[in-house]
Amino acid sequence: MMLLTPDLRYGLRANAILGEVAREKGLPFDPRPLVKFFSPVGAATWLATELDRDGDTLFGLADLGFGSPELGSFSLREISAVRLSFGLGIERDLTFTTIHPLSDWVTWSRRCGSILWAETLSRRAAQMITLDPDIGPDPDIPK
Repeated sequence: MMLLTPDLRYGLRANAILGEVAREKGLPFDPRPLVKFFSPVGAATWLATELDRDGDTLFGLADLGFGSPELGSFSLREISAVRLSFGLGIERDLTFTTIHPLSDWVTWSRRCGSILWAETLSRRAAQMITLDPDIGPDPDIPK
């Protein structure tokens, strides 16, 4: 499986450039993760928001399944080179999308102990809002 399509590369590079500009201007920058990688036989999960000029170094949230997701950089080549049981490798979640910025994922994942649990709870919350029209955004929180 191709871990990064040309469109994903473009989006990740665009985020990296926007992040550099924001840092230079002292502005906040909190992009949404654009891609999720995972181990099909374990709990390892990565969410990436940016791709460096080298075309290999990704930035985002990494969770190797030990209960302490970490924010930082990781190598696309290293993830691609991982060989798991039954000849499997790391895969890209083809259905992953999110409306939440990386900072939310970091907070939720650290509280839950994993990206997978944070994703599960996020889906459940979204389903509850969909199923019960009385549950909705808090009107006291400004948009």
